[in-house]
Amino acid sequence: MADIARLTEVIEPEAAALGLDLVRVKMMPSEAGDGALALQIMAEDPATGQLIIDQCAALSRRVSDALDTLEEQGTVLVEGAYHLEVSSPGIDRPLTRAKDFAEWAGHEARIVMDTGYDGQRVFKGDLKGIEGDMVALADRKAGEIAVPRDQIHSAQLVLTDALIAATRPLDTSGADEIVEIEDIEEEKADN
Repeated sequence: MADIARLTEVIEPEAAALGLDLVRVKMMPSEAGDGALALQIMAEDPATGQLIIDQCAALSRRVSDALDTLEEQGTVLVEGAYHLEVSSPGIDRPLTRAKDFAEWAGHEARIVMDTGYDGQRVFKGDLKGIEGDMVALADRKAGEIAVPRDQIHSAQLVLTDALIAATRPLDTSGADEIVEIEDIEEEKADN
């Protein structure tokens, strides 16, 4: 498998050079169905909380070049075949950094612990924030709880109407350049 901590050390400066914040680096089975792994990189533009396609492409190129350079020097960070996937975290984003738990307080989240915590492994409810290394949540079953961030296996926002309303609109640059196929066909028919 791959050393995620070392990959993050390589990828984070590449994202920062583009003015992006790294959200998550993860190895997972590829959706290509070829048995290979995928190196998933989630990043965001701090001004918008998202990435546009050009930013994804730029980060992908930088990361590919950095990993290729390391391999040429004899350092292989991912053994075997893999796909590189660069994306925006999306609306129902993963919560990975301390600031994520603070910034998204007030929204519904689902937290899965590495092992059971106070007799429960999965918590779901309103995120209350973070204090030190303890993440606070108003769980539907357990009530007000605080769990250690370093024992969280995964945490993610739950897609709700309130989250959609609070999320910044997607970047619409270039939208005025979109031409509908029907419009082109009508122009051809008129000529």
